[in-house]
Amino acid sequence: MKHYQAVVIGGGIVGAGIFRDLALHGVEALLIEKNDFSSQTSQSSSKLLHGGIRYLENMDFELVFEALHEKNLLLSLLPHLAHEVPFYLPVYSDAKRPLWMIKIGMFLYDLLSSFQNSPHRISSADNVLKEIPGLKKTGLKGAGVYYDGVMDDAKITLEVIYDALKEANVKAMSHVEVVDVTISGKLNIIQIKDQFTKEISTVSSDQVIYALGPFTDRFLSKIPMYNWQNILLPSKGSHIWIKADDLPLTFPIVITTNDGRVIFVIPHGDRVLVGTTEVPFDGDYFNVQAGLDEINYLLNAVNNYFPTAQLKREHILSSFAGIRPLVSEGNNSLGKTSREHKIYQPMSNTFVIAGGKYTTFRIMGQEITRQICHLHGKSYNQDFSKKPLRTKSLVTPFAWHRPTSEELKNICINEMPKTFEDLVIRRLSISNRAHWNLRSKDIEFNDFFIEHFDLLKNYIQISKEDIINFL
Repeated sequence: MKHYQAVVIGGGIVGAGIFRDLALHGVEALLIEKNDFSSQTSQSSSKLLHGGIRYLENMDFELVFEALHEKNLLLSLLPHLAHEVPFYLPVYSDAKRPLWMIKIGMFLYDLLSSFQNSPHRISSADNVLKEIPGLKKTGLKGAGVYYDGVMDDAKITLEVIYDALKEANVKAMSHVEVVDVTISGKLNIIQIKDQFTKEISTVSSDQVIYALGPFTDRFLSKIPMYNWQNILLPSKGSHIWIKADDLPLTFPIVITTNDGRVIFVIPHGDRVLVGTTEVPFDGDYFNVQAGLDEINYLLNAVNNYFPTAQLKREHILSSFAGIRPLVSEGNNSLGKTSREHKIYQPMSNTFVIAGGKYTTFRIMGQEITRQICHLHGKSYNQDFSKKPLRTKSLVTPFAWHRPTSEELKNICINEMPKTFEDLVIRRLSISNRAHWNLRSKDIEFNDFFIEHFDLLKNYIQISKEDIINFL
């Protein structure tokens, strides 16, 4: 039975960040993920690195301060996966918050960043209409312009894991399910099952860390020794992708719906991302999809701000949804629930982390990693994880290209995909055939992958039916 000093269960961004921090401090660590790394909530965000300007309204100043400083650090460390852009917040005559109030909020946002943000500004109505063609003119007073980051969320998670694996005595396992956890003396005994071979094996660890995101309650409630009480208020957020030709934008827009929700409309090259919704959810977390009502909600919101666009469902390239693991604070208000993370210890050698924001992943788990380092006689340095990541993805979002045969081989060998979906969605950043057709106009999806089938089958779980049936 293989023994590790620490086992991290959950291969999303929070688990990846803790795994890397442990690895950088010389802790013998194992990361376990039931599906592919970053295949759940951590690939289903609004693709933002941000402080959360709307959280100022909830007086979450400490969270915003922390997130803004992390955002600016990550922008400097990951220029190929994230970059800063101006966000336009149009203000109309019937707005709840007039321009002067928006300006105060943006100044506070820049202040909390220690003025690391590019400075905000107010744009006049005439200038806004030049900068954002097609925006609704009636009642427009101007816009606040502030700066945040856009990113590729799945790839950041993957590169954090790749970097951890540069260290000795660490291992990451995907498509491996944790079947049971028991205690023997002072050790955690973790039973795991390979999702492909169905082989069951066991590992042990001194400490176990659960970074399960929305799966926290459902998993831990199955382990009797934890006597777990539910802590989450699950919230589903849905997004849609549309062609940039159907809504040509140069800059992201922040729009406010009639019910007070904030929706981001963000150009990503040849596509535009619109989201997100926020609704309670109690379904299958492994098969979360945007509902028709949510899709119509997003389309109506965009059409209200861009009346000439007339976007309909046929303009949608794809949609996706994820579950935010909000920590319940004794109320059922999703919008008012804090995005702060919380740490629990159901047993002395067990840590559970829940909640938080993607942007603050690097520091969310530092309290846990500090304790584990000290338990193993190692000094802890909170700045180790500020080092640049050492392995870059071959296909990156802001310089996307169709890979060559050699690049496909290298991705399969070095970037750890195990299935066709892993390869296409998270390593090649292709959500479905419509996205492929938009980016690779000169070659059909089927033709490309059938041509490389013999190469791919040497490295990943793949059948020709997988290619033919891909969305």
